[in-house]
Amino acid sequence: MTISGVALLAICTLLGGLLGDLLGVALGVKANVGGVGIAMMFLIAARLWLMRHGILSHGLKTGVEFWGSFYIPIVVAMAAQQNVVAAAKGGPVVVIAGIGAVAVCFAMVALIGRFSGRVETMDEIEAREAEALAAPVPHFKSGRIG
Repeated sequence: MTISGVALLAICTLLGGLLGDLLGVALGVKANVGGVGIAMMFLIAARLWLMRHGILSHGLKTGVEFWGSFYIPIVVAMAAQQNVVAAAKGGPVVVIAGIGAVAVCFAMVALIGRFSGRVETMDEIEAREAEALAAPVPHFKSGRIG
């Protein structure tokens, strides 16, 4: 049944590649646009559908997990390499745009951190909880008041 998992992954990859190519044509780009992401979404949806209907066998699950664990890092590395090559051919404008995007992200993180207020660290939370547990519990004697 492991071969069924590989077949499911192959079907999702082919469908994702086809839809990515069609999306590229629709956008006027001579490239596959989002085919890998679409394939992963198909694989996730197919796996969830199989689980809900009780069809997902152990072998099928193992095949999908095994090849999926290889598939994602390899495709991400390939996409990253292609983007770097395209950026290097694009000239200094692309490098300036990349540096600008990173600078804006850093600024936004600093801005969010400044306006979010003080956040307790995990050590402070644990210390506060330990103090609450160590505090003596008041005992009340039952009896008449008066």
